Amino acid sequence: MWAASRRPLSSEEMAVVEQNAVALGVTVDTLMENAGRAVAEEAERHLPAPPARLAVVAGTGNNGGDGTCAAFYLQQWGYAPEVWLVRPPSEIRSRAALRCFERIEHRVPVHLRVPRSEELATMPLVLDALLGTGQSAHLRAPIREAVGAIRASRAPVLAIDLPTGVLDPDGLRPSWTVALTTVKTEMASVEAGQVTVRDIGLPAAAWQRTGPGEFLFFHPPDGRHDRGRSGRLVVVGGGPYAGAPALAGLAALRSGAERSSVLAPGGTAERIQSFSPNLIVRALGPDRFRPTDLPEILDFLRAAPPRAVVLGMGAGGHPETLELMGRLIRELLGRRPLVVDADALAAIPPPEEFDARSKEGLSPVLVATPNSGEFARVFGGSLTSSQPEKIAAVERLAVERRITLVVKGEPDLVSDGGTTFENAHHHPAMTVGGVGDVLAGVIGSLLAQGLSPLHAARLGTYWTGSAGLRAATTHSFGLTATDVIDELPRALVGGLERLQHPA
Repeated sequence: MWAASRRPLSSEEMAVVEQNAVALGVTVDTLMENAGRAVAEEAERHLPAPPARLAVVAGTGNNGGDGTCAAFYLQQWGYAPEVWLVRPPSEIRSRAALRCFERIEHRVPVHLRVPRSEELATMPLVLDALLGTGQSAHLRAPIREAVGAIRASRAPVLAIDLPTGVLDPDGLRPSWTVALTTVKTEMASVEAGQVTVRDIGLPAAAWQRTGPGEFLFFHPPDGRHDRGRSGRLVVVGGGPYAGAPALAGLAALRSGAERSSVLAPGGTAERIQSFSPNLIVRALGPDRFRPTDLPEILDFLRAAPPRAVVLGMGAGGHPETLELMGRLIRELLGRRPLVVDADALAAIPPPEEFDARSKEGLSPVLVATPNSGEFARVFGGSLTSSQPEKIAAVERLAVERRITLVVKGEPDLVSDGGTTFENAHHHPAMTVGGVGDVLAGVIGSLLAQGLSPLHAARLGTYWTGSAGLRAATTHSFGLTATDVIDELPRALVGGLERLQHPA
């Protein structure tokens, strides 16, 4: 059984890990049972001897399931738990949580309402099982009223996983918190009391590999706070090759970008435009990029500022082209999220440039997407050793270069230097040319839609792999990069539908 995470996770990241664990065969029932017992053991530490009373104030999500499961164990150990379920049992959202409630429904006193403060005032302990991960900034009824009653009672509180109202100034500030698996980053700025971390049996692979949970990082527009799709992307590439930047631009559109523009040398631009009317293509110069193209590129970016820029694919390795790419990266570093691929990898500036932007108050975001050969040639890293040594090499270079690395291979390695993930979710036929350009476009699209570099890289690799696996069911080893692009929307639909039907 794997121990606690080496770093705190956000609630969203924790949900991703849990979904990945379920995909590996660990049931939600098992996780909830382990969590409930761990909570009961922590509660026992803060209770008088049996038959001491305690209150469990529960919501209808999995946090409430953890609380009612803990009540079951505590009742078995001779304590006298009393449960307040603040919403009707018909609103319990998962089968696992419903099972835990039904197990205690006729064993302990259960109140289907918000508790009154005087009912809690004499309790030696109140278990906060109202809301766990996934809380919004402000509490709403009836959770708000339940929190008010707990606060007014002044009874000692043990919060499960995350204090209810952690993001609300009027939320609970418990005496103790039992964090399940790892501390949550939302607790960093509030008083959570004494925090104990308990393992609930998540397998190591759920932390170390990408999985279907990565689709939780994708946030579809809801039509209420925006007009629809968001994220304008610019691809700077082409010269000797026209297909690569076109593939990146089309992949960005298929993965949710609102607009995908391609800046390419003149003759190449015409060929790129012929691939699809969905791309906005701007021609620069005659046959390849030169340093003199920089002012026109910057003018274009200022006129219609993109949310992210992808550059390098198909540009070639001419010294003047590399000079242009290096100067462009320096101009944009810290001002636009960047994905750097193919020939432009050699133009990534040294770490001092990243430090200088940070001192200016900017936050440089650069995702580099080399294959194993480019990783060795450009960054001087070696991937010929054991897997732990490969991971160490990737992490070391990510830290040294101040970048997020996506090293394409078997498996892909995704690292920001502090955390590394493996992505083995792809088909052998995807080694065909152009799929790397598709991946760069997907990651760029996700950056343009507001994802962090590590989340964009994790979801991008898994999503592209999912699309390739779908394409391979009909094309097998005749698969092409455009087949992968065509399957991106269906892979997204399948991934989101899987998340909407929890066990």
